[in-house]
Amino acid sequence: MAVTSEQVKLLREKTGAGMMDCKKALEESNGDFEKAIEYLRKKGAATAQKRADKTTKEGIILTKVEEDNTLGIILEVNCETDFVARSKDFIDFANSTIELIAAKKPENLNTLLDLKNQDNKSISQYLNDLMAKIGEKIELRRFKILKTASGYISSYTHMGSKIGVLVEFEGDVQKANIVGRDIAMQIAAMNPQFISRDQVPKEIIERELEIYKTQARNEGKPEQVLDKIATGRLEKFFQEMCLYEQVFIKDAGKTIKDIIVETGGNLKLKQFERYQLGEIK
Repeated sequence: MAVTSEQVKLLREKTGAGMMDCKKALEESNGDFEKAIEYLRKKGAATAQKRADKTTKEGIILTKVEEDNTLGIILEVNCETDFVARSKDFIDFANSTIELIAAKKPENLNTLLDLKNQDNKSISQYLNDLMAKIGEKIELRRFKILKTASGYISSYTHMGSKIGVLVEFEGDVQKANIVGRDIAMQIAAMNPQFISRDQVPKEIIERELEIYKTQARNEGKPEQVLDKIATGRLEKFFQEMCLYEQVFIKDAGKTIKDIIVETGGNLKLKQFERYQLGEIK
């Protein structure tokens, strides 16, 4: 199939691989991005499974947690330039929007855009007025609400509001209050994909093992040791991608699971949500 320059650009942003490598990968995978990423990794051309640190838009990530820590909101609002992202009008719009989400709890973006603010204007109308005033495209990209009946929600924003995290804990909420911000900070900094290794789908584990075996084979390793090498690299995958197995950013001698266990109170991490500005998913 014909591969467009835009497809190549997006794949480069996701993988960090060279332009010709990306073009070849897309051609070999008939334009399927996930298969193209896997192709690049097997060839050793991709620097990461996905480059979430590559941004395509400016804007802001906001988080808000209610005083009783039973409800949290994360919101991404985009604009074209960093200058606008730092402007009072833009920040005021983002802040008023997250307050409206907290008050009305819309189910999706379409519902949110139809809601009316304190001036009795719909968010959609307010957004159009703001774009006319500022002269840039502005959009509400996404939001999520986490609500818990008996747990505890923590939040953290990072890098000038370019990364935001919500974390829901179960167990002793007083204990969650002690470590909640640190755990959210860990997620912001290290971008885990799962809480623990038992959450990693079987198909992902099988795919990773096949990739590692192919890599080792391409490196000239004997066939009889490929399984052992792949298993070793899978352990590193778990340590990087599973939150509980990551090294704690504040204490390199401990994992996040160690921190949770030491905190006590039968504390468990139920779920988390991490937004990075402009990330490609």
